[in-house]
Amino acid sequence: MSALRSSLGWKLLISYLLVIVVGIVTLALAAESVTPTAFNRHMTGMQMMGGGQMGMQTLTDDLYSNFRTALTEALLWAAGLATASAVIVSIFITRRVVTPVRHMMQASRHIAAGYYAERVPAASSDELGQLARSFNQMAAALEQTEAMRRDLIGTVAHELRTPLTNIKGYMEGLIDGVLPPEPETYQLVYREADRLQRLVSDLQELSRVEAGAFELHFTRVTVTGLIEQTAARLRPQFEEKDVKLQINVSPKLPPVQVDEDRIGQVLLNLVGNAMQYTPTGGAVTITAVPHNSEIHILVQDSGIGIAAEHVPHLFDRFYRVDKSRSRAGGGSGIGLTIARHLVEAHGGQIWAASPGPEQGSTFGFSLPLG
Repeated sequence: MSALRSSLGWKLLISYLLVIVVGIVTLALAAESVTPTAFNRHMTGMQMMGGGQMGMQTLTDDLYSNFRTALTEALLWAAGLATASAVIVSIFITRRVVTPVRHMMQASRHIAAGYYAERVPAASSDELGQLARSFNQMAAALEQTEAMRRDLIGTVAHELRTPLTNIKGYMEGLIDGVLPPEPETYQLVYREADRLQRLVSDLQELSRVEAGAFELHFTRVTVTGLIEQTAARLRPQFEEKDVKLQINVSPKLPPVQVDEDRIGQVLLNLVGNAMQYTPTGGAVTITAVPHNSEIHILVQDSGIGIAAEHVPHLFDRFYRVDKSRSRAGGGSGIGLTIARHLVEAHGGQIWAASPGPEQGSTFGFSLPLG
């Protein structure tokens, strides 16, 4: 019942009824107060005209005529007062409805002009209040999107500037004769150009997955096979860094319908990151377990860990825990964003958890069965 009373439709119905009631009450009060005076005035005039000697028929006609005149006069006064009262009440109620809409109209103009911090008051709990809160949520989302756009431009500019600056420095050194024209020098230039190429490829991939402009080719594969393929590709790097790679997969896991290449890309990213941030002598464990109607794949490492305030943002594009870390030292923060979109395209979810710095971390994602 309280929800019904707080709805805008219910409030408008009550306001209409209130206007009608106010009009009727005002009309009745005005008629009650004006009718006796008007009637007495007309009766006095009738007596002065007739002097008490008129016939019964004439007296009746004059009485009826004067009564009707008095009643009309009383109704005119009452109608005027009722109309004025109804207008006052309507203006008050209309302002209560129109004012929030006007605020939203003005705020929308400010937002359209680029002032995304604009908000509207949302005090009521009716539809207008809910609309105001939705408007504020939209404004907050636009403000966040604009901030992310500025960060994206700044980050991309930084990521492009670093290798370009290095390439320019190497070329100037070669031109001035400071650097010798040897294979090692050209190899440095090649590495920087390769960094640029990888960044452009990552940006193209990110653009496709965020726009949903990619196709998934589903096939029935085993989770064990997916994990073994990833482990085989990365095992030489694990051995070179002296980090243990352990696989713990339930032997009775059912097969899944996935795009093998795309999920392999997700696994490669998560396992590669775990190896990168695990020091020599550490370990990375890949686990796959059934969970209700899903299969959960977990990548757990004994690496540097993640502070709690960074965990919710790990899958944001270009987000890096260490802001000073270069692309060569830790990537640009695109891989996890791509992984999130690919997992969600399969109907799953991806997440991260860490007890804290120097305590390792766990990245996992789910794949639906069926």
